Amino acid sequence: MNPAPRPSPLLGRGSWPEARRIAELLRRETVGGALLLVGTVLALLWANSPWSGGYAALRDTVVGPHALHLDLTLGQWAADGLLAVFFFVAGLELKREFVAGDLRDPRRALLPVMAAVGGMAVPALLYVAVNAGAGDGALRGWAIPTATDIAFALAVLAVISTHLPSALRTFLLTLAVVDDLLAITIIAFFYTDDLSVVPLLLALAPLAAFAVLVQRRVRSAWLLLPLAATTWALVHASGVHATVAGVLLGFTVPVVRSAAAGGPEAGPGLAEHFEHRWRPLSAGVAVPVFAFFSAGVTVGGLSGLVTSLQDRVALGIVVALVAGKALGILGATALVSRFTHAELDESLSWWDVLGLSLLGGIGFTVSLLIGELAFGAGSVRDEHVKVGVLAGSLLAALLATVVLRARNRTYRRLVKVEEVDADADGVPDVYQQRPVGEV
Repeated sequence: MNPAPRPSPLLGRGSWPEARRIAELLRRETVGGALLLVGTVLALLWANSPWSGGYAALRDTVVGPHALHLDLTLGQWAADGLLAVFFFVAGLELKREFVAGDLRDPRRALLPVMAAVGGMAVPALLYVAVNAGAGDGALRGWAIPTATDIAFALAVLAVISTHLPSALRTFLLTLAVVDDLLAITIIAFFYTDDLSVVPLLLALAPLAAFAVLVQRRVRSAWLLLPLAATTWALVHASGVHATVAGVLLGFTVPVVRSAAAGGPEAGPGLAEHFEHRWRPLSAGVAVPVFAFFSAGVTVGGLSGLVTSLQDRVALGIVVALVAGKALGILGATALVSRFTHAELDESLSWWDVLGLSLLGGIGFTVSLLIGELAFGAGSVRDEHVKVGVLAGSLLAALLATVVLRARNRTYRRLVKVEEVDADADGVPDVYQQRPVGEV
């Protein structure tokens, strides 16, 4: 009898094409993360300055046609409109990962998916535990600490100048992408109060037309943008948060060419084209502008900060982001290791998983969005949510910095090994020597 094959190591290297693609993508996201930090700092400075009234007036300026129920404030346009672009790109990336990326192999997909689920469930449970019996609708915010902000996390990595090896970078990105999918699912199912079925059904028509055109490789903005905008407007009118439209539109875009369009051998589908075109707008404009309009909380000095954190909602968010994310991601990874009998890659340690788990506690963009949906934009409790998200994300970033910086010498050595190409064929030797297919 042949012995059972030995399970592939957790967090082992994937394929070279995927590692190269991930590296290029993360470089672009790092720039977006820097802009996100700038937008956040500007909002906080303005909102806590003597001219804070000007910030509130700008955020609450109403723009748009009343007849179409699109007379929204600039803050709402940023949350409902610009973030739809962000989730469109997230939809493209998620589909790309599971259709043509390394994660099309269920064995490789298992780890980041389970880690994302653990990183969602444990923070939600800790938030509920802290707010049990608090009343005043505090439990509506249970989903606030469930999402990881990849742009902010990458900005932190850039600031601390650590060199994560490719396997950890891929794990972090995929975890965040699956996180986004879970978050938008939560928004659609748990934060839709008044559902209008007719507009939602009508949205299927432009969505289907958009899908037919992109499947036929039509890329004309004059045709696609009106259909996308109509889909967005109808989803918005239905009561479902309009960012859901962005994910649905992203899912319709083909990753590889169909047989009618030349077959997959003829080249990639439109997903790669749209990602190159829209990711800079998402990372460089949509998310930083949303951060600018959403992060401007008036703290009121140290006493105001203490007052905000005395609200169990804010305290629950901090505990969930820092402890919940770390326990959820680390625990899920350990469970996958236990039940698949796969050991961690020999070049890594569980300290690396802890560092990434803490980094996953940086929740910002989607956390602020869910906070607004749960408690109402501009409400007192929404202000406390912002303080909790900012404080929890900052604390998680500091703890992750301590762990990852302590391992930075090891990361430098691993990255140097990954860059060695003795035969100068463009592919580092380690990707030719090691089998692909790790969990």
